[in-house]
Amino acid sequence: MHCAILKAEALDGAHLMQIFWHDGAESLYPAVWLRDNCQCSDCYLHSAKARKLLLEALDVNIRIDDLTFDRKKVYITWPNDHYSEFEANWLKKRCFSQQARARLQGELFLPECQYWGSELQLPTLNFEDVLNDDDHAYKWLSSLKKVGIVRLTGAADKRGEIIKLGKRIGFLYLTFYGHTWQVQDKIDANNVAYTTGKLSFHTDYPALHHPPGVQLLHCIKQTVTGGDSEIVDGFNMCQKLKEKNPQAFHILSSTFVDFTDIGVDYCDFSVQSKHKIIELDDKGQVVRINFNNATRDTVFDVPIERVQPFYAALKEFVDLMNSKEYKYTFKMNPGDVITFDNWRLLHGRRSYEAGTEISRHLEGAYADWDVVMSRLRILRQRVMNGN
Repeated sequence: MHCAILKAEALDGAHLMQIFWHDGAESLYPAVWLRDNCQCSDCYLHSAKARKLLLEALDVNIRIDDLTFDRKKVYITWPNDHYSEFEANWLKKRCFSQQARARLQGELFLPECQYWGSELQLPTLNFEDVLNDDDHAYKWLSSLKKVGIVRLTGAADKRGEIIKLGKRIGFLYLTFYGHTWQVQDKIDANNVAYTTGKLSFHTDYPALHHPPGVQLLHCIKQTVTGGDSEIVDGFNMCQKLKEKNPQAFHILSSTFVDFTDIGVDYCDFSVQSKHKIIELDDKGQVVRINFNNATRDTVFDVPIERVQPFYAALKEFVDLMNSKEYKYTFKMNPGDVITFDNWRLLHGRRSYEAGTEISRHLEGAYADWDVVMSRLRILRQRVMNGN
């Protein structure tokens, strides 16, 4: 963004600064925000990109004492003779207009979301390319954010491959099941995933108050018959449910449900949480699905008259997920790694035959969305700058 200042002046008793830009746009900036964000070395630690100015030292009613400008900068003197300089590009990017704020939020959080159903064209990249090339790693994480799932092919059919992906983004998310975990048939299984039975659509780990944002599953061995993977776009399903039955949507987005997980693995654990099945932000947008029928607790902390309507709403939501037009079915092959948004997608598995030896083996891990988004922003900057 290359911006040029045409004019800058103080308004509203010097409580505001107005800038007229050469492109015809106008911007307003509160004096208190400008003083709070002074970029001088006394107020800002550039090595950490962090504010040094204490809020205790900020006069919330401060006025601009003197203001001058040129095409590239604004220069402000404050009542206590403190001096601030602000670059034109820096100011234009942080303009308080609704359009400018929306543009910057889009750059920071990359909210674009591509809904899908059974027609999904599963984004696919090469595992080694993602590990070794920034362009491919950027395509991986940007597609993961937008579509919610990416398949990587060509990993070795041995344990430890997803640890490499963890290092590629930063680090993996440790849970009570370990840094990584093995999905295979186990005697006295401590998780329903460690059986050969069908797994209905679910998100992983709603028993945690902060469920893992991204799941990674690496196929090491696959059964000949059965064991197919099923996925559904939960955000799309929420939209369809809201259109079809607004009351059911309201119930699932307003009722807190208890989840529990008790056992021993990485260490012993006794986990409890409360979530709404459909979690909304302050604008009413769906930000996370929290649903695992296996770990939904027998404890249900609602008045008795709300129990049956809740079950009816949840059943309608699950039936919608299982519609052929919305779910996508595929089979993982040894060497495949699927990476997906655990806050958005619900996933399941068809049953398979138990044999005398392990016939199906996946290694799984989690990553936090903060870690993934951090790497995505860094890769985006590198790719856009041609580095």
